[in-house]
Amino acid sequence: MPSEDQPLNARNGRQRRRYRTRRLEILRAAGREFRSRGFSETGMRDIAQAAELSPANLYNYFQGKHEILFFCQDSSLDRMIAALEKARRAKTSAAARLRLVIVSHLRCLLDEVEGSAAHLLTNALPPRQQRYLVAKRDRYELGLRNLIAAGMRSGEFGPGDAALAARAILGALNWSVQWFRPDGQMTAEEIAEAMADYLIRGLQAKADSVRQFSPRRVAPRVLGKDASEDAEKRVVGG
Repeated sequence: MPSEDQPLNARNGRQRRRYRTRRLEILRAAGREFRSRGFSETGMRDIAQAAELSPANLYNYFQGKHEILFFCQDSSLDRMIAALEKARRAKTSAAARLRLVIVSHLRCLLDEVEGSAAHLLTNALPPRQQRYLVAKRDRYELGLRNLIAAGMRSGEFGPGDAALAARAILGALNWSVQWFRPDGQMTAEEIAEAMADYLIRGLQAKADSVRQFSPRRVAPRVLGKDASEDAEKRVVGG
């Protein structure tokens, strides 16, 4: 027999979904303003106008633009870490794993709502929120470094400094928000695939082996233990 609480729970569930949807709509509008005006020059009134809300109503969803920026960066990092974990568990080559991470990273920055201001500096946030995000970024970079190190150990990637390679890749990916234009000649998807080709080719032991991890092929399994997090130094990613 249905519980008397079920209608209330269903209504609360719908309200939470609507609230979440509205927050994402505001985030999309805020991201456009941050990109065009810059974070420091964007005010809550600008965001409210872009989101077609009154300033008073906007404060029902976010207490200020710093909260919007934190929500944006935290959400985008969650998506990137989820893609990294998926790649880590994949039974495929190191190149295919790295491709998944690179493409997912760029999609998040260039396509996703949460990524619309993910590239902005965290020093615009209060120290406590900065520390939280930096720790999460460190974890993401360490995971990327482990993927590269595994490919080097297996011989699929040429020998080198996995930490340096990870930072170079993150730097190239994060800089894309400075030059990408949605109305440009290439879509975000096309840019993500092309950059993955370029970046992975530079790591591979054989330059022509980029064909081995094409999404249309089944890549061989590569085994390798992840580097110990306890042995790694704290490095800020991106």
